[in-house]
Amino acid sequence: MLRIENLYKEFGNIKAVNNISFEVKRGQVFGLLGPNGAGKSTAISMISTLIEPTKGDIFFEGKSILKDSKPIRQRLGVVPQDIALYPTLTGYENLSFWGSVNGLKGQELKNRILEVSDIIGLNGRLNDRVDKYSGGMKRRLNIGAALLHKPELLIMDEPTVGIDPQSRNHILDTVLELNKQGMTIIYTSHYMEEVEYLCNELCIMDEGNIIASGTQQELVDLVKEKTQINLKLDKNDEEVINHLMEIKGVYEAKINENVINLFGSSTDVLLADIIAKVTENGWMIETIDVKKPNLESVFLHLTGKALRD
Repeated sequence: MLRIENLYKEFGNIKAVNNISFEVKRGQVFGLLGPNGAGKSTAISMISTLIEPTKGDIFFEGKSILKDSKPIRQRLGVVPQDIALYPTLTGYENLSFWGSVNGLKGQELKNRILEVSDIIGLNGRLNDRVDKYSGGMKRRLNIGAALLHKPELLIMDEPTVGIDPQSRNHILDTVLELNKQGMTIIYTSHYMEEVEYLCNELCIMDEGNIIASGTQQELVDLVKEKTQINLKLDKNDEEVINHLMEIKGVYEAKINENVINLFGSSTDVLLADIIAKVTENGWMIETIDVKKPNLESVFLHLTGKALRD
């Protein structure tokens, strides 16, 4: 559906986006994950035709949007990171305005406002002024404005920044429901858990570059040896460490404040072998904690820093 080829965006000496390429297939929830300043918003601003790239091209349904942006604009909805609402108007008036901008009018517009308000969960508050809304309600109305014309492709740029957990969960569930109904979604976030929850495929960005891309499993496989098992036994000394290092798949074992930290791969096999080894030697497990690799681990492995640094 959408193909990005060797895209650059420079602002003076700053390379905000540096030669990125990826493809979004129809029906996906595609994630762009990275810390603030990674280049995610710049990338989607180019896809949204709001800014022109320095170099590269963007293809929608096989045709360059740099040569003709009209086809993608008619079928695109954008939820910007900044709230794009009129605070002194009611929720209904805001939706009416944005619907008319997208060519809706009359009964069709009224029907669509009611449908969208139900999707975003604001049908009981549409007659209130937006400046009376909570942060989460504003975010949901922001999403509603992008849905009025039934876009085929929806771009959501950090849609849950600064809101309460309940509103965040409502937005995440709304994204999944929209996708279930057939909408293709590009979702940017610096919250690893959101992308894990939503996205089929993703790119991890940092400092304008794509540093990894693929399905979640493909990315986690990059650091599959980083599984950590923290084990507290009734005995912890070098003899115990030596025995645990005999287990196939364990590549490191150390004692840290009376807890044994084991590092290896294939969590389920490791766990079974560790328990067998402990039982064989007559030791007793007091606590056991497994930390599987995740997208945060991938980012740390590739960049040497935490995702939100």
